[in-house]
Amino acid sequence: MTPIRLIAAACVVLAWLLLCLWAWRRARRRDARQTLARHALDTPAPEDTLLVAYASQTGYAESLAAQTAESLRAGGLNVRVASLDQLDVARLAAYRRMLFVVSTYGEGDPPDAAAAFAGRMQDPGATAALAGAHYAVLALGDSEYARFCGFGHLLNDWLHAQGATPLFDLVEVDNDDAAALRHWQHHLGLLAGRGDLPDWEAPVYESWRLAARRALNPQSQGGPCYLLTLTPPASGARPWQAGDIAEIGPRRERGGALLTHREYSIASLPEDGVIQLLVRQMRGADGKLGLGSGWLTQIADTGDAIDLRVRANRNFHAPADDRPMILVGNGTGLAGLRALIKARRAAGHRRNWLVFGERNAAHDWFCQGEIAAWKDDGTLERVDAVFSRDQPARRYVQHRLREEAQAVRAWVDAGAAIYVCGSLQGMAGGVDAALQDILGDERLQALQHAGRYRRDVY
Repeated sequence: MTPIRLIAAACVVLAWLLLCLWAWRRARRRDARQTLARHALDTPAPEDTLLVAYASQTGYAESLAAQTAESLRAGGLNVRVASLDQLDVARLAAYRRMLFVVSTYGEGDPPDAAAAFAGRMQDPGATAALAGAHYAVLALGDSEYARFCGFGHLLNDWLHAQGATPLFDLVEVDNDDAAALRHWQHHLGLLAGRGDLPDWEAPVYESWRLAARRALNPQSQGGPCYLLTLTPPASGARPWQAGDIAEIGPRRERGGALLTHREYSIASLPEDGVIQLLVRQMRGADGKLGLGSGWLTQIADTGDAIDLRVRANRNFHAPADDRPMILVGNGTGLAGLRALIKARRAAGHRRNWLVFGERNAAHDWFCQGEIAAWKDDGTLERVDAVFSRDQPARRYVQHRLREEAQAVRAWVDAGAAIYVCGSLQGMAGGVDAALQDILGDERLQALQHAGRYRRDVY
């Protein structure tokens, strides 16, 4: 062998040895981190500690879990991070709030490292071990597989069966869908009580214009609510569907720097030529305007540019067929329902039942004329409006559903889908509890798996 070949061979061997050394040291560091993490999990955590658990096949879920923890810590929360293979029910029961970032491998299988935990999920032991705990799941998957995000859904169902309550609905991520990850970040900001947590990726917006802003509830006991109309950029609007979300880049002042995005249900269709939003002006305990609602309802003037991008929200798209729909919402949650009703009307699908709740009929009957017209022309078969302050005892949409339990069951027996839009606190939980009582938990969960029970709550 010539000297040049000997040198080349030696270089190859040296490179291989260095690669082996790097892999060995990386494995040692990973093992050391996991050992420390196990010891930390056995150490009592402060009562308010939030657990971020992950199940990763390639390392992506672990990376997202780390970013999740970093965002929450930036909001001042105590956070622990652990791999799912380090956990069992007893360890989970030590935490009142838990976030799970989990991948699905192949056709619905858990990642290899989570196989043992998935096996423990099959244990027919106590089914209320996590009663009183709250959780959320970020499910990573590939929609080309039949059981898209299968392990994430399996984990979500298991946590529910253990008595835990969702902090918010499961978030699906198709491959590395940036829009779904922004939605997860939006919820992290709400958990942390911070509206200024930075996006994980720099936002790219289109420039829309605020064309009109109309007050919907003058003299209301609640915060002022506005119907906003935004016109598209000169290049034209990207298409959207009923159920999709407008992400707004707010500013503290006209001409100021962009702040972290805010999400609003779109209340119009592309055929309308504009995006319409129903936005309630929010104020903090100190009286300061909310970042997103303050920008849209007071700071921005008619004609001003509004930074906006549309996020597909496929879990809240209207059914493609003419099955009946029960649409339930309160307050500005009417926005998402309004777009769905418009889409159903355009498709000629007329068996629709709207259940809407607000404070007072005299001031808070949003879009009343439009809804009455839809009732008259047959777009809406039923309309039930509930106004909580119009009688001594508070009444909400969930009360109306309970009163109409027989009708709810009849509509569901006829194939109806149930769509809920509005506030997560109070309304969404109350509606869910009412539907469990009316239909039974097993049937309601079956509806959810079949895509017949969908929520856009915030």
